[in-house]
Amino acid sequence: MRAIFTGAISFGLVHIPIRIYTATEPKEIEFHTLCNICNTPLQYKRWCPKCEKEVAWTDIKKGFKISEKRWVILEKGEIEKLKLKSTKTIDIKSFIDVSQIDPIYFDKSYYVVPDENGIKPYSLFVEALRLANRAAIGKVVLRDKEYLVILRPFKKGLTMHVLYYLNEVRDVNELPELRKLVVISKEELELAKSLISKLTEEEFDISKYKDQYTEALKKLIKAKAEGKEFEIREEKPVAEAKSLMEALKASIETVKKKKK
Repeated sequence: MRAIFTGAISFGLVHIPIRIYTATEPKEIEFHTLCNICNTPLQYKRWCPKCEKEVAWTDIKKGFKISEKRWVILEKGEIEKLKLKSTKTIDIKSFIDVSQIDPIYFDKSYYVVPDENGIKPYSLFVEALRLANRAAIGKVVLRDKEYLVILRPFKKGLTMHVLYYLNEVRDVNELPELRKLVVISKEELELAKSLISKLTEEEFDISKYKDQYTEALKKLIKAKAEGKEFEIREEKPVAEAKSLMEALKASIETVKKKKK
């Protein structure tokens, strides 16, 4: 695994040399678009529909659209002058209880580990955060952009989560569907609470959950590669309940049967 960042954590006068690694690795199966005649991978060109020609990378400009036919053109030199210089430092701004941040603000996750010269201060930082039950809010420049991040203890070390800024999260109150919410009856609410209670796990075990679609896709690809037949079983649609109350009662009975 290759580190994507080598630098330091800085808070007060404390300087902790660290390295950052990507923490997640999506397991999606990648497909390529092929020619339906010869199965050759297709190539995509930068095509100008007005000039009717391919445009080279060196001839491309960047523009910001302000109306249907009007663009603000930004020259390469202008953009370069605005780019932030990386200080190779995660600058800690404050400490908070991680429960204060709603998960909607979390974007990508990374592992933060100590460099050889930072093992002791890193160990101290992690243990202090753990005992104080706190997380650190900071800023770091990665690939010419300034990110807001949170550092929190995770198992033996630290994880860094990139956070969305406030203006990057849409206001849920703008959704018109939420203005149509209704008052629920007491009986319906009690049945819903009962169903939740019966489906509640004492401890969350993520290993129990599998990506069934990707697993089936792998089996299909393997079978076709080996020239074998692969049977795709279609699940029978579940009959819809006539009412919300009926659906809740039927769900509770199904859970009871499964547990027996």
